[in-house]
Amino acid sequence: MDKARAKQLMEAAYQDHQLLMDSSVQHAIEEVIELLDQGKLRVCEKIDGQWQTHAWVKQAIYLYFAMRPLSPMEGGGFSFYDKIPIKKNHAEVGVRVVPPAVARYGSYLEPGCILMPSYVNIGAYVGAGTLVDTFATVGSC
Repeated sequence: MDKARAKQLMEAAYQDHQLLMDSSVQHAIEEVIELLDQGKLRVCEKIDGQWQTHAWVKQAIYLYFAMRPLSPMEGGGFSFYDKIPIKKNHAEVGVRVVPPAVARYGSYLEPGCILMPSYVNIGAYVGAGTLVDTFATVGSC
């Protein structure tokens, strides 16, 4: 992904939601969210000792919500009606998830983290060795 191009598309679509009808914009949004989900992109990161927020990545999250329909979902015996699916395959990636913890697609759970009954929103980054304690919420941005 060309980050400069993605940034340009997110900023334009954020200002003009009609651009969400363009398949190239939709694809770029999906790609940004996938990179967040894989931990290859972050909403905020430390650069030269200072935390910096990438507003265009936050915009991609908002645009992702805008372009996704509500739909019924199931997970862990619970039913949901939402726009963002929950993460799966925790064992494959080496993450412990205690019921009824939930992490949305587009959040990153680094191998070795533990989620007690909690909520991890899209755009969040949970590092290895982190214990998200009971009833905690890890925000999106």
